[in-house]
Amino acid sequence: MLMNPVMFGDAPTTLNAFFDEHYLPHCEATTRGHRHVRLTYEKHLRDTLGPMRWQEITPLMVNAWLRNQLQKKLKHTTINKHIFLVNRLFRTVRDWGALPEGANQPPSLRKLPTGDHRQRFLSKEEILRLLAECGKINHPYLQLFIRFLLLTGARKGEARTMRWCDIDVASGVWRVPVSKNGRSRRIMLSAAALDTLEQVKRRTLILGQRVGPEHHVFPNPKTGTCYHGFHLAYFRARDAAGLPEVRIHDLRHTYASLLINNGVSLYEVQELLGHSSVAMTQRYAHLAPNKLRSRTQIVASIVDGGMVDGGMEVAVQ
Repeated sequence: MLMNPVMFGDAPTTLNAFFDEHYLPHCEATTRGHRHVRLTYEKHLRDTLGPMRWQEITPLMVNAWLRNQLQKKLKHTTINKHIFLVNRLFRTVRDWGALPEGANQPPSLRKLPTGDHRQRFLSKEEILRLLAECGKINHPYLQLFIRFLLLTGARKGEARTMRWCDIDVASGVWRVPVSKNGRSRRIMLSAAALDTLEQVKRRTLILGQRVGPEHHVFPNPKTGTCYHGFHLAYFRARDAAGLPEVRIHDLRHTYASLLINNGVSLYEVQELLGHSSVAMTQRYAHLAPNKLRSRTQIVASIVDGGMVDGGMEVAVQ
C-alpha cells in the first residue's frame, strides 16, 4: 500500500487533479516505472475518467469507460494493465484520505479473462536460425545482444542498461543493481556468456566507444548511452528467420526450458531467473514429464526389490 506523501488541504476534486498534484509526483520520487504510468494515463484516462469530479465516478461511468476500451479492439491483456492503474488510483485516493467530503468511494474493476498464456520455446534449430538472421541485420550489437539473452535468461531491460562495472569477470557474476521487483540480483555468467561480453567489448572499441566501468555494455554509437530498445532490428531478424510470433521475452522462456529439460531443478531455475517465488517458476514444471516419470522408478525399484516368492518382504537398510 502506498503511504500518504503529503498532508492534504483542499482535496483534489477530479481524478486529473489527484494524478497531477499527488500520484504522479509520488511515483516519480519512489518508483522506476513512472514514465510508463504517465504515458498510460495520458492515453487512456486523461480525457475520459480524468476530468470527472469524484461524485461523478460511479460504477456506471467506470463500466462505460471499460466498454470504450473494448470497443477500441484492444487486447484483454492490454486492457487489464489499464484496469490495474485505475484500481491503483482509486485505492490510493481512498488510502490517502484524499476524497472530497461527501464523495462516494470509487468502485473497483475486475480484470478481463485472458485464457491460458501460451509460452513459446525455441528449438536448437530455431535458435541457430534466429542468430544467423540477427547477424545479417545492419545493427552493431543485435546478434551479440540476442545471444547474451539466450545464454543468461536475463530480461531485455536488464541487459540493455547494464554497465561494465556490474560485471565481475573473475567470479563470472553479473550484478543487476535494480531488477523488475525493485531489488538487486545476481546473474551467473557461463564461459560462453563471458566470451560474448568480450566480443561486445571488441566491437565497442572498433566503433570508437568507451568501455570504462560506468559505460554501458551495449552503447548506442549515435548517443553514447544505452539503446531505448532493440525491437525494430529484432523484428526484421525474427521475420527473416520465419519466427514472427517469437518475442524477445521468449528467449528467457527458452533459457528456462533448456535448463529444466536437462535436469536442472525448479528451485535452481528460480534462482537463475531471479524469480521472487517458486510459483513464478512453476509454469515450467510441465517441461520435463520424462524426468518426472523416471523419478517414479525410484519407488518401483524399492517395491520390486522387496518382493520374495510372490510375497512382500521388508527391505532392511
